[in-house]
Amino acid sequence: MTIVDNAVYVDGIRVDTPSTLDCTYETMNRLHGMAWIGLYRPDADEVHSLAREFDLHHLAVEDTIAAHQRPKLERYDETLFVVLRPARYLDDVEKVEFGEVHVFVGSDFVVTIRHAESPDLAQVRHRLEGNPTLLRLGPEAVLYAILDQVVDEYLPVAAGLENDIDEIENQVFTGDPAVARRIYDLSSEVIDFQRATHPLVSILEALERGSDKYHVDLELRRHLRDVLDHTLRVVERADSCRAHLQTALSVHATLVAQQQNEEMRRLTVTSLNQSEEVKKISAWAAILFAPTLVGTVYGMNFNDMPELGWAFGYPLALLLMIATSLTLFYVFKRQHWL
Repeated sequence: MTIVDNAVYVDGIRVDTPSTLDCTYETMNRLHGMAWIGLYRPDADEVHSLAREFDLHHLAVEDTIAAHQRPKLERYDETLFVVLRPARYLDDVEKVEFGEVHVFVGSDFVVTIRHAESPDLAQVRHRLEGNPTLLRLGPEAVLYAILDQVVDEYLPVAAGLENDIDEIENQVFTGDPAVARRIYDLSSEVIDFQRATHPLVSILEALERGSDKYHVDLELRRHLRDVLDHTLRVVERADSCRAHLQTALSVHATLVAQQQNEEMRRLTVTSLNQSEEVKKISAWAAILFAPTLVGTVYGMNFNDMPELGWAFGYPLALLLMIATSLTLFYVFKRQHWL
């Protein structure tokens, strides 16, 4: 059996702890009490047994067997079907671990079905059993206590996310390239957290709207409004986390772009400096090439060459070399190559 805890309450006091579901049905009918049945990952037969006894709607039963549902509130005649996604934060891996609990609330019964380790419903039961006045208010009081526990467990998750975001904001300005991946991964966790918390607001508002129609006790309404207030705060913190991560990602992208621009500027300056050096080398090569050309021509070993027997040939050749070099030096200087 997947029964975690099973009890029948009369006037807010636990009067019996049946060992089987059939015994629970018999006891609650005999004592006209309220049954609170807690199951952990039940099989289809157990869920169908509950459906036959409490006349649960087949659509809700299908959702319970399939699991992996979004947070929601459905009303089938006099029975409420609530799906919640509790969460806890794993700081070492920066992950939000989500649970899933389905709650059926009728006029004289509560069925809680957990598909994960959280929330700790044993703690909820212990708290209510220590407060018979609240538990005397009936199944709606159990639903309130479960909602309150789920929202309370959201608070450490929000705090853990905010702490990691503070670390990311400091890391962004260190130039660590790994921060982009960290922002992306944490953003996914924040989005999942938003998906778990946002529907809870509409669930609580719907419960408040139906309070008059279903004659919910005034004190219990106040408790539900308090849970709604805490939920709105959690939702605001989740939205703030997402906004901060988007800002951090934008700042990181801006800093990366600035670094790239600085690198491009340095490369451009280096390239310009290299171009200037090439110009100087080319200019001097051209200046030195001119006298080399003249000297090469007159250095040829031919018998019949002009001016070979001329007395001023050698000074003229030197003068030509000097004049050509000076002319080229002047031209390159004018062009700022030298």
